[in-house]
Amino acid sequence: MSNDEGPASRPGMFARLKAGLARTASALTGSLTALFTKKRLDAETVQALEDALIRADLGSKLAHTLAAEVAKDRYDTEISEAEVRGLLAAAVAKLLKPAAKPFAVDAAKKPFVVLVAGVNGTGKTTTIGKLAAKLHDEGRRVMLAACDTFRAAAIEQLTIWGARAQVEIVAKGPGADAAGVAFDALEQAKVKKADVLLIDTAGRLQNKAGLMAELQKIARVVKKLDPEAPHATLLVLDATTGQNAISQVEAFQAAVPLTGLIMTKLDGTAKGGILVALADRFALPIHFIGVGESIGDLQPFDSSAFARALAGVD
Repeated sequence: MSNDEGPASRPGMFARLKAGLARTASALTGSLTALFTKKRLDAETVQALEDALIRADLGSKLAHTLAAEVAKDRYDTEISEAEVRGLLAAAVAKLLKPAAKPFAVDAAKKPFVVLVAGVNGTGKTTTIGKLAAKLHDEGRRVMLAACDTFRAAAIEQLTIWGARAQVEIVAKGPGADAAGVAFDALEQAKVKKADVLLIDTAGRLQNKAGLMAELQKIARVVKKLDPEAPHATLLVLDATTGQNAISQVEAFQAAVPLTGLIMTKLDGTAKGGILVALADRFALPIHFIGVGESIGDLQPFDSSAFARALAGVD
């Protein structure tokens, strides 16, 4: 099945995605509605479209590229607002398609170890809980490692999610050595023949060298039990941070090789275009997007559906 025919293309999923991206789409399409009162695509109109894309946090270079793509061979021609939206959706979908790679668990690696990182406030622990529930519902045996030992609340939160998702959690008290928890969790996951081990890590700022060193230590320690682990390293990003997400990817990528991204809180911002900017800049897979609080609102990323929702195309 191609990505464009994936789960997010189903009516219910697309409706939730469109509702989630409403603030970003409204800002963009509001600009388009104001632009196309004169119905002609001239240099001034193209510049205004570029400005609207910059406000949606696509970044100036990418906004220029996309506006030029929309205007290609159409300068000084009559064009409707609906046509512009369709052209923009097609251009964004084309750019995003290489990033739309489903999250895949390699059954040959058992357990498949997933290290999940991110700064404070991205919804990382909640996202891990939702991912655990999805994997459990697929029939996999999942275990969680509570390696955010800086906050007692994080351990409690992950424990609640573990119970909700019906998966086992390995945890120690606040202040415990995070790498030690990860090591113990992987040992137990091997004994219990778990399919997947999801490792939660302390939320950290990308400019805190000590905290980044701890993340690297966790990655090193699990290699003592499995030289190939972690098999996936996912970075959870908050869409409301806009362009700051770029520096986060750069910093975490320098600390631990990232294999994919998850973007949360797309329903709480008019800056959803940052996802397009990240895909263009880093060429990392975007496995999931979050457009709400419920488990079902963590959706597999679908390039075509996202582009249509962003441009306000039904």
